[in-house]
Amino acid sequence: MDANVLFEKIKVKQVKGTLNRAVDDITTDSRTATTGSIFVASKGYTVDSHKFCQDVVDNGCQIVVVNRTLDLSGDVTQVVVPDTLRVASLLVNLLYQYPSKQLVTYGVTGTNGKTSIATMIHHIYRKLGKNSAYLGTNGFQINEDKTKGANTTPETVALTKKINEAVEKSAEAMTLEVSSHGLSLGRLSGVDFDVAIFSNLTQDHLDFHGTMEAYGHAKSLLFSQLGEDLSREKFAILNNDDTFSDYLRTVTPFETFTYGIENDAQFKAQNIIESLQGVTFDFVTPEGTKVVKSPYVGRFNVSNIMAAIIAVWSKGIAMQDIIEAVENLEPVEGRLEVLDPELPIDLIIDYAHTADGMDKLIDAVKPFAKQRLIFLCGMAGERDMTKTPEMGRVACRADYVIFTPDNPANDDPKKLTAELAKGATHNNYIEFEDRAEGIRHAIEIAEPGDTVVLASKGREPYQIMPGHVKVPHRDDLIGLEAAYKKFGGGPVEG
Repeated sequence: MDANVLFEKIKVKQVKGTLNRAVDDITTDSRTATTGSIFVASKGYTVDSHKFCQDVVDNGCQIVVVNRTLDLSGDVTQVVVPDTLRVASLLVNLLYQYPSKQLVTYGVTGTNGKTSIATMIHHIYRKLGKNSAYLGTNGFQINEDKTKGANTTPETVALTKKINEAVEKSAEAMTLEVSSHGLSLGRLSGVDFDVAIFSNLTQDHLDFHGTMEAYGHAKSLLFSQLGEDLSREKFAILNNDDTFSDYLRTVTPFETFTYGIENDAQFKAQNIIESLQGVTFDFVTPEGTKVVKSPYVGRFNVSNIMAAIIAVWSKGIAMQDIIEAVENLEPVEGRLEVLDPELPIDLIIDYAHTADGMDKLIDAVKPFAKQRLIFLCGMAGERDMTKTPEMGRVACRADYVIFTPDNPANDDPKKLTAELAKGATHNNYIEFEDRAEGIRHAIEIAEPGDTVVLASKGREPYQIMPGHVKVPHRDDLIGLEAAYKKFGGGPVEG
């Protein structure tokens, strides 16, 4: 595309050099900027990428977007604008012809349940024989092809490129986990959502947002950013068992669908039957009552699957077809995932990393624990510590508890486990500075019939250590290796 055409969209700018250049790429990553690229520099929390502008010019990049004029040598055009990342979003959407408008785009937000709901929607589409994409905590996926990602919500240029890749590979729908960080930092700018879904709001990320009010406001941006164009078919799907839904209902003009278990809602689950193999419930809908059988474990997953069903149904797919697809869905990786049912213990991993999430996890597992419930959980470093003692209190609903760090970063692991232990309600617990050692200890003390839950990380493939270095780590592989060594079986596969 002609750079002149691209930059016509930007009204306020200072151009130093010529825009008579061909453009085929926009990037915020200096390592990928070459001939034909526009490199957009920005000042982040830790790095000001303006310092890489000379490097990208030396690699052949001929246009840089900056917030101040730089002293650069070589054949380069500088476009100076007040807000570089906002301009990046505008340019990349124009270059790729607004890809989120070219498929059905679902956004899922909430403290807990984002990954489960988003993955369920993706799996439903696949069971119905439709091409689908997913982007979130478990990476980027088009149909069954997966790649891992660094953030739940990538920055705006990378995100738009992912959506465009889904369009190019004929995806009919794309489901995004929408984090509060991503919303606050403008990473979702330019994404035209068709359906916004809310799971719940409990204390988390106050290290970033400061207050629950600010955290809730960030979540609400997904719904307010659906816009005001009522000629468009858009929907908001709200959990009526969470009072924050009352507020979200006020920030969008579009039709809202409510779901719930405890409270009245348009879509309601009744007569829930649970087991470690899944749940069955009566799904009361405006179209009548349907029986839903789901392989997902736990009462909280009843809420998640309702949200996913309603989301897909809202875009015109028959309810009965969706319910039939749900019965045969694959498990959500790392979300109440039972590892190797052949083991004499029930070994389970889950991502729950808040008190509310852990409480629901124990609710789901405890009724089916044949003997002891052994529960391991961790606290992340450099995060809001006010929630930590409550996490320790909830963990002590189990018979035996193991406190470990979880992505300690630059915090002292001893401090993290000590904060968890402050909330302990019994003395049957132990602290480990090394999470892997804690996992091996959980298996070492487990006997046939026990249930071992490894909480907080799911299938997250690393630990964030001092200096924010990511060190390979997998709860599931460490747990399985220890279990096979003790009880036999295997092998462990990465």
